Amino acid sequence: MAKTKTKTKTPSKKQSTPLAAAAPSAPNVDIGITAGARKEIAQALSHFLADAYTLYLKTHNFHWNVTGPMFNSLHLMFETQYTEQWGALDEVAERIRALGFNAPGSYREFVALTSIPEEPGLSDSADWKEMVRQLVVGNEAVCRTARATLKTADNGSDDPTVDLMTQRLNTHEKYAWMLRSLLQ
Repeated sequence: MAKTKTKTKTPSKKQSTPLAAAAPSAPNVDIGITAGARKEIAQALSHFLADAYTLYLKTHNFHWNVTGPMFNSLHLMFETQYTEQWGALDEVAERIRALGFNAPGSYREFVALTSIPEEPGLSDSADWKEMVRQLVVGNEAVCRTARATLKTADNGSDDPTVDLMTQRLNTHEKYAWMLRSLLQ
């Protein structure tokens, strides 16, 4: 038998490779609005988002559950409104993020932040007139929160938020007027 020479491995010299540079941390938000103003605006937007989301849920619920002689027209009207509201929710949440804060996104957070109370008729089959009344009241509540948010944004020189709240005011005032007209 032939003897085999066993080679002992000598530790290889590690080639020096530069360590991958640690990813730089994100810079602080510096969009020309003070940190304090951004925080106040984000808080106001969070209240607006909670009101708008609560109204969205109520509108969608009524779309599903409306009955009676006004079924077809209200079913379609509610669908048009909740569909538009859904897209606007995203814009509001993204504005909060652009200001450097997390947007609320849980039922618990929305309940704590909203000014729109749960009312009878949300889980029971409410009369269509009661549904319309609740949506008038809800749209007007969203308008009041939008106005307060707009003032906060204006004081903080946040033109994009002022613009966003102006758009939302226009929409929700129109919804309140159209819905109120059904009850007159």
